[in-house]
Amino acid sequence: MHEELENFERNHVWDLVEPPPNCRPIGTKCVFKNKHGETGMVVRNKVRLVAQGFCQKEGIDYEETFAPVARLEAIRILLAFAASKGFKLQQMDVKSAFLNGFIEEEAYVRQPHGFESAKFPNRVYKLRKAFYSLKQAPRAWYARLKSFLLKSGFVMGSVDKTLFLLSRGGDTLIVQIYVDDIIFSGSSHALVSSFTEQMSREFEMSLMGEFQFFLGLQIKQGPEGNFVHQAKYIRDIFKKFEMGDSKPMTTPMSTNTVLDADEDGEAFAVCLCVRYQASPRTSRCQAVKRIFRYLKFTPELGLWYSSGSTLFLRGFSDADHAGCRIDRKSTSGTCQLLGTFLVSWSSRNVSLSTTEAEHIAAASCCSQLLWMKANLSDFGPKFGKIPLLVDSTSTISVAKNPILHSRTKHIDVRSQVEGVDNALIKREIESQWTSLIALLV
Repeated sequence: MHEELENFERNHVWDLVEPPPNCRPIGTKCVFKNKHGETGMVVRNKVRLVAQGFCQKEGIDYEETFAPVARLEAIRILLAFAASKGFKLQQMDVKSAFLNGFIEEEAYVRQPHGFESAKFPNRVYKLRKAFYSLKQAPRAWYARLKSFLLKSGFVMGSVDKTLFLLSRGGDTLIVQIYVDDIIFSGSSHALVSSFTEQMSREFEMSLMGEFQFFLGLQIKQGPEGNFVHQAKYIRDIFKKFEMGDSKPMTTPMSTNTVLDADEDGEAFAVCLCVRYQASPRTSRCQAVKRIFRYLKFTPELGLWYSSGSTLFLRGFSDADHAGCRIDRKSTSGTCQLLGTFLVSWSSRNVSLSTTEAEHIAAASCCSQLLWMKANLSDFGPKFGKIPLLVDSTSTISVAKNPILHSRTKHIDVRSQVEGVDNALIKREIESQWTSLIALLV
């Protein structure tokens, strides 16, 4: 705890002042946590002083709180791109990152319980910077890091606001931000070394090295490519739910069972199980256990991104017809590939008719492909026509001839309800749809 308070003083987070009139100081508390490594061993015992942010009121204690966070698809795109170019990804973790962000609002916090000043026990701390659990802390940290990178010559991504790129001569440095975790790589070792030195001078680092562990994902980088898996995460959930002795299953579902509304049904996919989180039953718990047993059978199963591969975009979309026995809705499925690498996928419950279900799935896949195309343009590659493969001739016909009449008007209405076509995406889909649709026979 003394080390944590010294960290606050070193970063000039606050000043001890007399409480002004009508002051509403925010309370503080200590949070204790064990930090585990990749193998599950405890590598550090941590204590963190946090604010009781639930006491803050919008419009009084803070205004804006939003801070961009990298999507998992963006991380997988970076892994695929780095593997194809032969880049070695590095990772750094800023120590007490939120203590580096400046806040615009005037805020006061109480002295930590048991660590009050002996001379001024009734005083409060006036904040200069943000710290953990304040509502505006993530936004303040992102603004500080963004300002530093832009002053250092980086250019922010046009679509992904957590992506920053630096070009110097013929070399390129790529930086991806996820809160206080920074993933970076480049075509020049000198450029990468220069960036690490810059960051070390500006911020205090607690971790720096090869990109190996991130949000439960384990990354193994080698000369032949990058492999992503979740073996440690699987071990952790088996330990948490005491299922270490369970029997492995070769499939996550049965091919001839469907989860019904009564107690006699079984689930056949994770996306079905999560629909019933609000009303769990014995049969649904058994279905989840079967998924766990499948994970035990495939702990090392993951995604492989090989080096030296050609990058090109393509997508697949499909939908069944009234596959759900409860409401007879269709289930759509889409996946997007960068070269031969799977980087994004989705599955969702959609509308009733076959053409409508296929159309919604294709529109969703098209939206994702356009986002990936715009995001990858910041890395350098340019893409022309992108194939989107759909196995429904009626859907392709409707896409090529977007004329609304009695048989297709409900599709356009449902598309807007589903949120598939916001203003920008709708224009892009309408202008590029014909070139994106291809028939898979």
